[in-house]
Amino acid sequence: MEKVYRNFVVGLLVLTVLAPLGLLAVGETFGEWGPDQLKEKIGFVPQGLEKLSGIWNAPLSDYCIQGEESQTGKVGAYILTAVIGVVVCAGVLFFVGKKVAKD
Repeated sequence: MEKVYRNFVVGLLVLTVLAPLGLLAVGETFGEWGPDQLKEKIGFVPQGLEKLSGIWNAPLSDYCIQGEESQTGKVGAYILTAVIGVVVCAGVLFFVGKKVAKD
């Protein structure tokens, strides 16, 4: 593997392992609000958000595996979601890059 790719992969692995540091943060995550929390914060829910909020439900909502509430389970779920995100993004970028390079 070329040095650039190796460094990139090592960097992604480090960030993936560091993802559970978010569990140590106090308070809530900025911008990850549902319609209820948004109404609490600003007093109303934008019409478009209200209409579209039920379309997508995250498969691993709150970065958690259903029924797993222990701290170890949360850390594992955070790492799992980070790995899934990296794999999906890398796959999309790889196939788009191949398509662009072919043209």
